[in-house]
Amino acid sequence: MTAETTPDTTATQTAKPSVLFVCVHNAGRSQMAAAYLAHLAGDRIEVRSAGSAPADTVNPAAVQAMAEEGIDISANQPKVLTDEAVQDSDVVITMGCGDACPFFPGKRYEDWKLEDPAGQGIEGVRPIRDEIKTRIEQLITELLPTVTPAN
Repeated sequence: MTAETTPDTTATQTAKPSVLFVCVHNAGRSQMAAAYLAHLAGDRIEVRSAGSAPADTVNPAAVQAMAEEGIDISANQPKVLTDEAVQDSDVVITMGCGDACPFFPGKRYEDWKLEDPAGQGIEGVRPIRDEIKTRIEQLITELLPTVTPAN
């Protein structure tokens, strides 16, 4: 008779930081940032994204730009920003819609000044994507100081 054991993940789950990315349409910047963080940090950080006025679909140029990095966001759907999403997050990063984001004491808030990829082709979105990646790598080193981002 063999006994099966399940690893106790309770301790790691309670210590896992949670990040919410918010932009107006949740179709470009916040989608790319969330995808990079999930890709580079894996399951070590809980990732959410939302928009104050979500679009119907993710920006095709953002999808293409992330595909060039080997990250598929084509099935992602923009989501509406809720108070619960903010309350459940340790870090809230806004990208051009800081005023629309509810404020809760004890949260870390950052506003990343990034150009909006809406209406831009792939050539215009690549530099935005690259800046987001750089910021995500820095964020990972702040939230998980003992871990190096994967490439």
